[in-house]
Amino acid sequence: MKHIARKRFGQHFLSDSAIIDAIVREIAPAPGQVMVEIGPGLAALTQPLVERLGHLTVVELDRDLARRLREHPLLRVVESDVLKVDFSALARDIVPAGSGLKLRVVGNLPYNISSPILFHLLDHVEAIEDQHFMLQKEVIDRMVARPATSDYGRLSVMLQWRYAMDNVLFVPPECFDPPPRVDSAVVRMVPHVQPAALQRDVLEKLVQVAFSQRRKLLRHTLGKWLEEKQFAGQFDLQRRAEEVPVDEYIALAQAVN
Repeated sequence: MKHIARKRFGQHFLSDSAIIDAIVREIAPAPGQVMVEIGPGLAALTQPLVERLGHLTVVELDRDLARRLREHPLLRVVESDVLKVDFSALARDIVPAGSGLKLRVVGNLPYNISSPILFHLLDHVEAIEDQHFMLQKEVIDRMVARPATSDYGRLSVMLQWRYAMDNVLFVPPECFDPPPRVDSAVVRMVPHVQPAALQRDVLEKLVQVAFSQRRKLLRHTLGKWLEEKQFAGQFDLQRRAEEVPVDEYIALAQAVN
């Protein structure tokens, strides 16, 4: 029976075999690795992955799709909203003890909740080796954006603090069924081995305040916040938020700590 894509789950199923092959090449799965796929859907990516891995854990919210996936003998199915999955606990459960392995996480993420998923995974980054995600191209442009560009913002700073990221593949709408109304792309995210130590909530708040009125100079926004924090250090507030590099935001968050 044909599965009808459900709008409430943001379902757009990958159907282009050449693109699927290209994504698998970018992921480069190998036997023995521990991988989790988010939103496997109709298993277009799932099947070539499990063939190379020998075993795969998938997270699927749609009850009908989860039932189909359970029929595959090499799949472990977690039927859940991905935002409720404790990936650290999952890693402890499925990574062989003493192997030194971490989770490799992949998926065609629902575009309507892609940012919340990325921030949820940030909570579990210590358990993750790398991530490969299909996302709206516009979101990936923001993730990898450099300072002094219109795409550079909160998402850029928060994710670049913790990951090295590359836009590795462009995917047009016609590669999906049904086609989305936007261009898509695939991003590779590799956690930094030694990220800058800071309180994440301080960086989050700092960046939120800085970009709250991105056309204004920072002295009108971040300056007031720093005064409240009784910050006595040096920071050039005669700039707009998009002009400040990631490493300067990180250094400021550390100083405020």
